[in-house]
Amino acid sequence: MESDSIRFNMTTMRPVSAFTDRPYRQELEIISSILHPIWPGILLAGLCSNLLNIIVFIKSGVKDGVTTLLLALSISDAVFLSLFSATIVPFSFSPLGAQRIPTVWTMYFLFFWPASTVYDFSSHIAVFLGITRCACVSMPLRFKSVFTKKRTIFALIGLFCADILLHSPMLTVFRLGWVKDPLTNTTSLGLVRDSPSVHSTKQRINDTLNKNTIPWISFITMVTCVALLTYKLYESSKVRSQPSNARSSEESSSKSADTKPTQSHKLSPKDLKVVQSVVLVVTIFIVAQLPSLTYTAVRVANSEFNGRGRLAFLASMCIKIGFTFDMLNASVNIFVYYNYNSKYRSVFRSLLRLK
Repeated sequence: MESDSIRFNMTTMRPVSAFTDRPYRQELEIISSILHPIWPGILLAGLCSNLLNIIVFIKSGVKDGVTTLLLALSISDAVFLSLFSATIVPFSFSPLGAQRIPTVWTMYFLFFWPASTVYDFSSHIAVFLGITRCACVSMPLRFKSVFTKKRTIFALIGLFCADILLHSPMLTVFRLGWVKDPLTNTTSLGLVRDSPSVHSTKQRINDTLNKNTIPWISFITMVTCVALLTYKLYESSKVRSQPSNARSSEESSSKSADTKPTQSHKLSPKDLKVVQSVVLVVTIFIVAQLPSLTYTAVRVANSEFNGRGRLAFLASMCIKIGFTFDMLNASVNIFVYYNYNSKYRSVFRSLLRLK
């Protein structure tokens, strides 16, 4: 998530019409005309789906670490979408004159970075979820004793505190305070921001940690998790597809060759479903992160690719595509849970009075 694609008059809090000679203006207008109207629909659908997820997980019972992570992910996604709603108002409701209301831009700045923080927290929950599933297939006998519900809760609290600490520079850039209007010589409550030099320093810290280093570590971790889980699924399906007598013979020879029987091929059908669902959730995360990761990587390599450079319109176009992927990432997990989790599906159907 980024916020430097738009320049504002900090007195009126309205966007400054600039860079009319920059390339990709027409392409940005086309992309904006397509994405802006659909953002409220994605946002509303995401809020409803995550609310349903929260209700279903609570009603089904949060008894283990994995369900705890899925519930936390749904809560985090719902909070992100709620905060992010203030960000889309100036764009999606611009035909209604929303962009001309100073309060709208005040809300935009106040809620953007908290929303970004919560989104990154959701991303780290997804990483944690992928790691736990890898541990499940690697050490199935010890998994439940290691990744307990209590330890998972403590880990989530630690992740949340770490995200607050990492984002603290940008969380304090904009704040409410008393602002003096030089024209009327009156003081009123308004948006206060850091000086340009302080803001620039905080932006560099945020770019280094939260927009490059940590996201790429998370991305590589998730790709590794998906590769390992997919391999384990392939192994398990290959063993399960063998005739029963051949499988029994293979297991007997394996046990005679090693006194410790291997557990790598012993995923139960229930475990297979869980692993498949996690692979999909993690894959969705990977795909959703690609636009933002690409944008930040190009921005580091090309100083003109940002909200103030020659490629400002192209950067803004990429950011808006990233916004769309962020909202979709926080909205579509309900389909994975419904298709791959029989307990979730049963509670969901009973909740909606479906047969």
